[in-house]
Amino acid sequence: MTAERAFKMTIALIAVSMSVYHLVVAFIGAPQQFFFRSTHLLFALALVFLLYPSLRKRETPPEGHLLRDDAGGTIGKAGTALASWLDWLLIAASIVTIAYIWINHEHLLTRFVYVEDPTQIELVLGTIFVAIVLDATRRIIGLALPVTAVIFLLYAFFVAKTRPEQIIEIMYITTEGIFGSTLGVSAAYVILFVLFGAFMERTGIGQLFMDFALSLTGHTAGGPGKVAVVSSSLFGTVSGSAVANVLVDGPITIPLMKRTGFKPPFAAAVEATASTGGQIMPPIMGAAAFVMAEFLAVSYLQVTLWAAIPALLYYVAVFFAVHFEAKRVGLLGLPRSEIPRFIDVMRERGHLFLPILVVLGGLILGYSAPLCALAGTLSCVPVALLRKSTRKNIGWMTIWHALEDGAKNSIAVALACACAGIIIGVITMTGAAINFTSVVLGLAKDLLPLALVLTMMAGIVLGMGMPTTPAYIVMVSLLVPALIKLGAIPPAAHMFAFYFAILSAITPPVALAVYAAAGIAKANLWESGWAAVRVGAAGFIVPFMFVFEPSLLMIGDGFTIMTSAISATIGVICLAAGLHGYLFRPVWLWERIALVIAAVLLIKPGYITDAIGLALLLSVIVNQKLISPAKAAAAPPVK
Repeated sequence: MTAERAFKMTIALIAVSMSVYHLVVAFIGAPQQFFFRSTHLLFALALVFLLYPSLRKRETPPEGHLLRDDAGGTIGKAGTALASWLDWLLIAASIVTIAYIWINHEHLLTRFVYVEDPTQIELVLGTIFVAIVLDATRRIIGLALPVTAVIFLLYAFFVAKTRPEQIIEIMYITTEGIFGSTLGVSAAYVILFVLFGAFMERTGIGQLFMDFALSLTGHTAGGPGKVAVVSSSLFGTVSGSAVANVLVDGPITIPLMKRTGFKPPFAAAVEATASTGGQIMPPIMGAAAFVMAEFLAVSYLQVTLWAAIPALLYYVAVFFAVHFEAKRVGLLGLPRSEIPRFIDVMRERGHLFLPILVVLGGLILGYSAPLCALAGTLSCVPVALLRKSTRKNIGWMTIWHALEDGAKNSIAVALACACAGIIIGVITMTGAAINFTSVVLGLAKDLLPLALVLTMMAGIVLGMGMPTTPAYIVMVSLLVPALIKLGAIPPAAHMFAFYFAILSAITPPVALAVYAAAGIAKANLWESGWAAVRVGAAGFIVPFMFVFEPSLLMIGDGFTIMTSAISATIGVICLAAGLHGYLFRPVWLWERIALVIAAVLLIKPGYITDAIGLALLLSVIVNQKLISPAKAAAAPPVK
C-alpha cells in the first residue's frame, strides 16, 4: 500500500467513524454535553487538518478546490498532498486539549465560573485550543469568520478590560464559548441531516429530482429554467448549500437553458437563485434553521412551519420569472421525446421519496429531529433495494461512501459553529449585545423599518465573507435584539436575519452561488448577479412584510393566514411580471409600474392594500386583454 493510499484510507476511517458515532448516539441518546460536543469537534478538527493540509499542493481543475461554498466548505476533491508534520502536530494537540476535557469533565461541570480561576495547565491548553479552532476554521471557511472572532477577542481584552484568565475560562472549560449551544446544534442535529442527504444522494435521489422536474415542466415555455427551479428546490433541501446545488444541477440545467434560447447571464441567475432557496425550503432546511430552533427554544417542525409560506412565495416568484422571461423572448420547451414521462418516473423511482416522507412524518408526529433524521437515513438503502431499477448500484460501498461523504460535508458547519462560539462567548461575557443594541436603536432613530434596513445590509455584508450559519448567529447576537425591542416578534426577527444571511449568495458584489453558476454558463459575473437579484426579488421583499404581518409565518388565525398567503402569491406573480416585462403580452411602461406597485401592496397582508393591489392588477389585465392585437403587436416591449 502506497503512502497516499494509506493516507486516504486514514481519512476515510476517521470520517466513517465520525458518522457511525453520531448515528449510534442518535439511537441510544447523547452523553453529557461537554463530552459529546468535544468529541464531535475532535473528529471535525482531525478531518480538517488532513483534508486541508498546511502544505497542500495547488492543483488544476477539477482536482483542486477552486470555490468556497456558502455552507463554509469548498467544492471539489481535496488535494492529494500528504499532511505535513505541522498538521499531525495540530491533530495531536487537538487530542491532548480535548482529552483534558474528557478526563476532567465532571470537575469542569461543577466548578464555579468566574470564582475559581483556571489552573496554569488549563490556561496553556485553552490558549492552544483557541488557536487550533481559529486555524482550522481558516483552512476550511476562509479568513472572514476567524478574523471576526479575533476582533471580538481583542475587544474583550482591550475595550471591555476582561482578564485573559476569564477569556480562556469561557472559551475552553465552559459550555458558553467554543463548546456552546451552536456547536451542540451541529453535533446533535446538523450532521445527522447532512448524513441523510449523503445517503439520499448515493441512493439516486438526485437523478430522481431532475427527472421528476423534467417530466412536470420540461415541455412548457422556458422548460429547462423551470426544471432548474423545481429540481433545485428539491435538491437544496437535501444539500443545504447553494453552491453545491449549483454544481450538481447546473451542469445539466444551464446548458439546457442556453440550448432553448435563454441568455447565459439569465440562465446562471435562475440556477443560482433556485439553488439558494434550498436553505429556506422545508422540510429539510439549512443548518441555521436548527440553530434558530435552539435559540427560540422551539421544535424544528415549528421553524419549518414558519418558513413554509415565505419559501413558497420565493419559488413561485422564481418560477414565474422564468415563465414570463421565456414568453417575452418567445422561447419554447424541450421536445417531448427528450422528456421522461411522469408516470414512468414515479413508477420506477417514485419510492425514493419515501425517506423524505419518513422524516416529515416523524416530525409531524412529534418525534425529535435527530431521531427522524436517523430513521430517514436508515430507510434510504432498504427503500432503494425495493425495485430493480434503483437496486443495481446499491452495495456495501454505497453505505461506506455515504458515511464518508456525510462526515466530510459536516465539518465546515462544525468549525463554523465552534468559531462562532468564540464570538458568542465574548458577547455573553462582556455584555456587548446590550451596547450594540443601543447603537442600532440610536442609528435607527427608534424606527423599525430603518432598523430592518440596517439588519438587511449587515446580513448581506456578513454573508459575503461567512457561511450562512455564523452570519445568522452574529446577527442574532447583535442585531435581532434591537428588532425585538422595536416591536418585531421573535420568530419574525430571527427569520428576517436568516433570510438575509442566505440571500448574500445571490447579491453582488460577492455572490458565491452566482459565481458558480456564471462559471458553468460562461457568463459575465455582474450581469448574472443583477439578473439573480431581479429573479429573486421576492426574497428581498417578503421578509419585510412578515415582520409587519406575521400571518405570512403562519402566526394568527386560519382565515387571515389563508388570505395573506393567497394575496401574497398573487403579489409575487405580479412582481415577476413587472420586473420581466410580460404578463399576457409584453407590458407597457405604465403596466410595468402598476404591476410592481400591485405586487408590493398584495404581498403586504391587509384588506385595504389587497383591494388597491387587485384593482391595479385588474386594470393591467383589462388593458392587456381588451387591447387590439394590432396595437399590442405594435407596442414596443419594455426591456
